[in-house]
Amino acid sequence: MNTKPISRRQFLKKSAQVSLGLLGTAGATGIYSHWVEPYWLEVKYIDIKLPLLPPTFDRFRIVHFSDLHLGVYTKSEALIELVQQIQHAGPDLICFTGDLLDHSVDYISEAVDLCSQLRAPFGQYAVLGNHDAFGTRKAVTKGLAQSGFHVLHNEHIVLKKDAEALYLAGVDDPWVGKADIHQALRHIPDKACTLLLAHEPDFADEYSHLPIDLQLSGHSHGGQVRLPLVGALYTPPYGSKYSSGLYQLPDSRLQVYTTHGIGVTRMPIRFNCRPEVTVITLRTTY
Repeated sequence: MNTKPISRRQFLKKSAQVSLGLLGTAGATGIYSHWVEPYWLEVKYIDIKLPLLPPTFDRFRIVHFSDLHLGVYTKSEALIELVQQIQHAGPDLICFTGDLLDHSVDYISEAVDLCSQLRAPFGQYAVLGNHDAFGTRKAVTKGLAQSGFHVLHNEHIVLKKDAEALYLAGVDDPWVGKADIHQALRHIPDKACTLLLAHEPDFADEYSHLPIDLQLSGHSHGGQVRLPLVGALYTPPYGSKYSSGLYQLPDSRLQVYTTHGIGVTRMPIRFNCRPEVTVITLRTTY
């Protein structure tokens, strides 16, 4: 075994090589997280079993997307693939769970043009997110309506198929809006199969005792940056506990699905957390 000490010159040379390697890796990671992954859309397919789902709605397909955050960091031209992938999935129903704009209403016409291209046989439905409630509420609500999306403000609709019913409810943003879950669920039978659109996923803990089968949420962006063995470096308030994917709440019939969303906010980067459009197929348990 060679234990001969290295010279100061050799040490500095090796240190420089290691430093350059680390800088190169960091630089490549920075380029990837800023210029590549935020535009690398993932279409995620998932089956979700609901015990109370009427048989005629077995294999009912929902496309769920969230958090466009159109604005400084997210441009409409980058979302052309999103429209193509949603329509290619052949959805029965399209659901958007909030944060259409990042902050400015200057991008509302682009948002309307984008959403106007989305159509499904059972309709297009949406709820508002916290960014929508920060001064752009009226513009976003009007824009979504113009583009063919029905915004569910503490209300529900009934989807009917072969004389059977599936209920879809939506609440105003639970964090900064005026959410009224009891108003949204009023007159829905307890044993009916009910889906809920709510922007912030962690409010599921408050809804877990209610007759809801599946909550669809966004808000967390999956963290935007997720490190191996560590997970998300940061998640926003009410987007930490159920930050990504499907969860079954204990002692409840409620399941929650949280999508990574499409756009970015705060920082124009994504790492190990690609933008996501989710294709959900509802299944019966028998």
